[in-house]
Amino acid sequence: MTTTRTQADPRPRLHLGVFYTGVGPQLIWTDPSTPSHTAVETFVDIARTLERGLFDAFFLGEGLRVRENRGRVFDLDVAGRPDAVTQLSALAAVTERIGLVATQNTTYNYPADLARRLASLDLLSEGRAGWNIVTTDNAWTGANFRHGGWLEHERRYDRATRFVEVAKELWASWDPDAVATDGRAAAWSAPGAVRSVAHDDDLVRLRATATVPGSRQGRPVLFQAGDSDGGRELAARHADVVFSSHTAYDQAVAYAEDLRLRLARYGRSPDALRILPGTSVVLGDTAAEAEEKARWVRNEQVNGVRALAYLEQYWGTDLSGYDPDGPLPDIEPDAGELDPSRGTLAIELRSGKAALIRKWREHAAERGLSITELVREVSAGHASFVGTPSSVADTWAHYVRTRAVDGFNILPHLLPASVTDIVDRLVPELQERGVYRTAYEGTTLRDHLDLPPVTA
Repeated sequence: MTTTRTQADPRPRLHLGVFYTGVGPQLIWTDPSTPSHTAVETFVDIARTLERGLFDAFFLGEGLRVRENRGRVFDLDVAGRPDAVTQLSALAAVTERIGLVATQNTTYNYPADLARRLASLDLLSEGRAGWNIVTTDNAWTGANFRHGGWLEHERRYDRATRFVEVAKELWASWDPDAVATDGRAAAWSAPGAVRSVAHDDDLVRLRATATVPGSRQGRPVLFQAGDSDGGRELAARHADVVFSSHTAYDQAVAYAEDLRLRLARYGRSPDALRILPGTSVVLGDTAAEAEEKARWVRNEQVNGVRALAYLEQYWGTDLSGYDPDGPLPDIEPDAGELDPSRGTLAIELRSGKAALIRKWREHAAERGLSITELVREVSAGHASFVGTPSSVADTWAHYVRTRAVDGFNILPHLLPASVTDIVDRLVPELQERGVYRTAYEGTTLRDHLDLPPVTA
């Protein structure tokens, strides 16, 4: 039986990660206190701070191509981050416990190559690696690989499922005692202890032999970030952790109940999967101070120039001549689809944009909203928790005690301030409520997440 909002978990444990996106408006790089977003020292400082705060994991987003706007690099973004696996390998050497999770896509990578790189990170970090599985949906990114808009939406999840299955086979292809531990052994590996893996269908084709053994945790922990039906099915079949977008309590409960029903269909227990919605946190000494700070954050994330650029995706034309503090553009959008080069856009928004713009105009006129004010409303991403450390801790304790979530994956808005705020002010409140660890109890990422041992 799954635990619901009316059935409290007697031994709750809140799990926390930080998702460092690297591009987009989330990070306020213009603040004078912000360090370089490409310097290795910044990543080292953040990872060590999170480890001091006993976080489960540090995530890096994937940026195979910098975002563009109307055919040019969108230079308001933070960009230039190194490859995630490479960056996390460097962090493995200067941290001891925190999990290291790389976002890597299944559409444009090759299974044997990616499985090898992730297994190498897992081995080098002594069992602290994770893989955030994404499918990467746009032709703009695919142009890097001469694939363009390869595969329809659900077919990408078909490929992702087969990709993950093959990766798991490769990770399981070395027996635990495959490698000789004594130089007097007749061979470096026992006969039959390392097996080849073959797969051949329309989406995944390979014959490969893994080049490294399993780590202390067996294989990398699998994270999954899709919310479509295909994404939920992939998570229920294979994921250890889901990075969801459902932070409102009722939505979180509904999502958790749906996912746990899907787990049961695959013979998996509710405790085989952790649910960590993405969110941001804004703390203040008082509720009023926190709300004021949250308004400042949103205003910095979506300023006038960004608001105009956001609408240009929908209008398909240069809007720089419009006043961002004035009404919405009085011209009609072009007939083309949305420009995907600013990143992933929801499938349902890729058609019917004229109707959406009419809806925006009606809403803006009814409430007297300017371009910037409207965009701040309609472009909101993951919801924020805003309040004092005590009030946010109370809310999170309720979420985790009722199994609405298992924790949160935090998107910082200001570095290092939003991270140190959580570690120094929110973590002690969570510990006081008995929902957060006071010390690491294991050495691997799987240990931190209280996940069952790897069986397949």
